[in-house]
Amino acid sequence: MTNVVMPQMGESIAEGTIVRWIKKVGDTIDRDEPLFEISTDKVDAEIPSPAAGILTEIRVKEGETVPVNSIVATIGAAGDVKAADAPPSDALPAAAAGQPETAVKRSEWEVDEEPEEETEPESREDVRRQKSSPLVRKIAQEHNVDLTQIQGTGLSGRVTKQDILGYIQLGKKPEPAGKEPEQPGKKPERRAEAPSTPATPPSVTFKPGENTRVVAMSVMRKKIAEHMVLSAHTSPHVYSVYEVNFARVSALRDKKKADYEAAGAKLTFTAFIAKVAIDALRQFPIVNASIDGDNIVYKKDINLGIAVALENGLIVPVIRNADEKNLLGLTRAINDLANRARTKKLNPDEVQAGTFTITNPGIFGALYGLPLINQPQVAILGVGTIEKRAVVIDDAIAIRPLCHITLGHDHRLVDGADAGRFLAFVKERLENFDEGWL
Repeated sequence: MTNVVMPQMGESIAEGTIVRWIKKVGDTIDRDEPLFEISTDKVDAEIPSPAAGILTEIRVKEGETVPVNSIVATIGAAGDVKAADAPPSDALPAAAAGQPETAVKRSEWEVDEEPEEETEPESREDVRRQKSSPLVRKIAQEHNVDLTQIQGTGLSGRVTKQDILGYIQLGKKPEPAGKEPEQPGKKPERRAEAPSTPATPPSVTFKPGENTRVVAMSVMRKKIAEHMVLSAHTSPHVYSVYEVNFARVSALRDKKKADYEAAGAKLTFTAFIAKVAIDALRQFPIVNASIDGDNIVYKKDINLGIAVALENGLIVPVIRNADEKNLLGLTRAINDLANRARTKKLNPDEVQAGTFTITNPGIFGALYGLPLINQPQVAILGVGTIEKRAVVIDDAIAIRPLCHITLGHDHRLVDGADAGRFLAFVKERLENFDEGWL
């Protein structure tokens, strides 16, 4: 018998909420196969099974919040299944103990795989449940909508809240999130790129005569709110903003991006910024430190957090020992963590122990941002949009791709002079990026 516990998903996280059980009592499960989905302020994640066997008991229902290390389920042999255990209200009926199911149900992460030869076709109800959340199904029931008729824009075709609300409001299938129609003759605006398309938050619709709509915060949104209030109350935030000419970086990216794609990595501006920020952190260790009471904690390791926008919040996966990677290694790490953050495949230790964070409001067109520090760190780098502007060079007007970078810093430890030296270093390195650093 193996106990399944609520994992520790962050240094400051004391509890987690079960969002969804992927398996039900009586199901066979392999080691490391997704078992349930949780939500905290740092991550929404699918948690893998710690052992192979039969899911014999579910102790925590969907929607319940429990402390970390609490037992949420047990895995054992077929004969251990407790007949009195009922699956969560959203789950399908459990198979009888020791009896095989008549059809192999595939979890959401497996929907692109071919079914086994002996598997019977999935019912429309199975597909509907796999590709929607309880909230989406409730909305569909209230509005008499067949979810199988909606082309979902979520992971593996999952129907999101935005999809169904758009379908109801407009009477048609919504466009994939983040996709804008192309206009003939219009060139796309160049912005500081994220590893993938930023998420679009779900919309809110109002019934006739309804002036307000009260919706409970998600677990992630509540935890983000608590974390941001803590940061604002803890650190006296000060900001410094520098303008950077990205002509050199842009030229190198255009030159090398085909080679990187051939190596399986999408080369973005974020990788260049990360490489230079890491060099700056090594040069100015006070920016990579933290405060513990009246002590300054200097950190040898540079664990770089990269903020990733999700449909319902924000997550900061961490590249451990980022200074040990070259530009290709950083590019691969950024792409991988961002993709797995959006598909809820991050491991618990991949959102912990960050020492410095980069966030990129420029992907949404912001000129610059004033982000709050990710505690217990003492600084955060914000990257604005990269766009061509007129600039004076040697008394002549020229067009260059410019970007504003912002350092938000904790004035208890990092003074304005420290921030100025840090940003000046980053600016100089980006504007004179050496091809040998690739």
